Amino acid sequence: MKKALLLHSSREGQTVKILHFIEKELAGDYQCELVDLHEIPNVNLADYDKVLIGASIRYGHFNKKLYRFIDNNFSALKASNAAFFCVNLTARKPGKDTPEGSVYVQKFLKLSPWQPETIDVFAGALYYPRYRFFDRIMIQFIMKMTGGETDSSKEVEYTNWDRVKQFSKRFGSL
Repeated sequence: MKKALLLHSSREGQTVKILHFIEKELAGDYQCELVDLHEIPNVNLADYDKVLIGASIRYGHFNKKLYRFIDNNFSALKASNAAFFCVNLTARKPGKDTPEGSVYVQKFLKLSPWQPETIDVFAGALYYPRYRFFDRIMIQFIMKMTGGETDSSKEVEYTNWDRVKQFSKRFGSL
């Protein structure tokens, strides 16, 4: 069976949840391995038929370890035709839910030497009850400024699973 490597740079778990969904979509054709890219500086990408990186935004930035991983594995990423997706709360708004409309994806493409051909962006989730006090207050402030949910007792998932399913099909057919 063909193998797919699903790498994540996740903070609150929605990126991992999206990758698990993609893993189920690919299950008939691929044996998937889900790995935290923060924990492995290098990996032999040639061992896999497909490679996908999912990364989340926190306070407007990707984790610096994502860029380190890309720098350490640039040639292999380029050779493997790896795909990429971004998860953020801004993507809950129409127009900001596409690679072209996402300021985070555009910033990523400017900062990263790796320019994936297959790329997408998905809305994340709010998990207020799970956040530490400081994070909860900061996220409420950001959500208030952007017209989002501010009730700290709620958990709200904005991910459009139909779009994730479409991306899974696209990724699977690369």
